Amino acid sequence: MKRVVILIPVYNDWQSLLKLIVEINENIKIFNSISFSCLIINDASTIQMPKISKPSKFETIEILNMRENKGHARCNAFGLRYAFKNKKFDYLILMDGDGEDRPEEIISLIKKINESPNNSVVAKRVKRSEGPLFQFLYYAHKLITFFFTGKNINFGNYSLLTKDDVGKLQSKASLWSSFSGSVKKHIQNFNEIDSIRGIRYFGPSKMSLIKLVIHSLSIIAVFKYQVLLRSTLIIIGLAYLSSNLGNFTTTLQILIVIFNLIIFIVSRREIEKDLVNSHKNLEEVKTITH
Repeated sequence: MKRVVILIPVYNDWQSLLKLIVEINENIKIFNSISFSCLIINDASTIQMPKISKPSKFETIEILNMRENKGHARCNAFGLRYAFKNKKFDYLILMDGDGEDRPEEIISLIKKINESPNNSVVAKRVKRSEGPLFQFLYYAHKLITFFFTGKNINFGNYSLLTKDDVGKLQSKASLWSSFSGSVKKHIQNFNEIDSIRGIRYFGPSKMSLIKLVIHSLSIIAVFKYQVLLRSTLIIIGLAYLSSNLGNFTTTLQILIVIFNLIIFIVSRREIEKDLVNSHKNLEEVKTITH
């Protein structure tokens, strides 16, 4: 029997998590030959955790209570390392706990992995539920990322990873800053499913404009040396066009240099030592068996 771990980070959004667990349970009932367990990373929530009951399809639910809030990306990084070192599994599903990663798409993820058992699967966003400003910024991020890195990164955290790929990722410093960037950089072959971003179950989105910008720059920073190489070539090319573009050339060159400085500063978030020692932030493991 195949074993699947579902990894969900949460910070205060317990109401959404309770609903998500129930909906996941309803969707995975069709898989009789798969054993499911759940890892919930409590990122030092300030709201008291409610009573959580184990739905019928889950073997166990483990709550990993963290001492200090480290943020979403670092919860994911710690969770992957914890699962790889402490859990017996064949595949791991990583998803957000607020409903934006739709639980019904777990069926598509598993069907795709059944077609190609050795390749991880990411949920490619083909439709988003946010407002026009967010969607404009998202597509601007994708364009800038592709222009400076040559990488088309059209997926987020929602994914189904093989154990081998979890093993590859869990030791990479870039994982401490960006999951999707790390997948694109370190996993050579993976499959995709089409995914529609869902609507949050409760409350407004916690993704502020500043967090969105940092998230975008963190992805690009994974490929900082490609960015540097491409930027150098662009600056050289602009130098040849200076007679036609005048002062505009100098302005563009300065902006590109500033952009590279920002990328290299953001890349300092990739702290391998903090990733390796992330287990020290674990305060308590609570197992729910009924």
